[in-house]
Amino acid sequence: MSEGKILLYETSIKPEWIDHNGHMNVAFFVLAFDEATDAAYEHWGIGMDYPDASGCSVFTLGLNVDYLGELFEGDAIRVETTLVDYDAKRIHYFHRMIDTAKDKLVATNECLCMNVDLEARKSAPFPDDVIEKLAPFAGDAEPPKGFGRTLRIRRS
Repeated sequence: MSEGKILLYETSIKPEWIDHNGHMNVAFFVLAFDEATDAAYEHWGIGMDYPDASGCSVFTLGLNVDYLGELFEGDAIRVETTLVDYDAKRIHYFHRMIDTAKDKLVATNECLCMNVDLEARKSAPFPDDVIEKLAPFAGDAEPPKGFGRTLRIRRS
């Protein structure tokens, strides 16, 4: 589902995603973000059919996840995906996970990915039709809060 330049993905927290602390385990935050990525990739023309059609696939180069709140079994979530930047071979995007009942931000996920030629196992430019699909989702707005952050211990 799309809302302007933001892509939306919705799901609820499954029982198997709950850990010994009684809340959603960190690994399943990443899984939910990955499911939102799959949905975004379909909109951008690089989804499940892309490898067979192009001989290429998209590999994740890196990601950051910030955990800002707890989620519990049955909680409904919405993931908002913003395409922040792209070039001939890479896409940089940002997910915001929202607890829909509380309308509260509970996690963020920043991802950088690259188009890879599956035969050569090297980066390759996206086909023109993918670039055409990405263009409407890219914006000139300020990057989302939390985007581009680095991990460190802050000292005063």
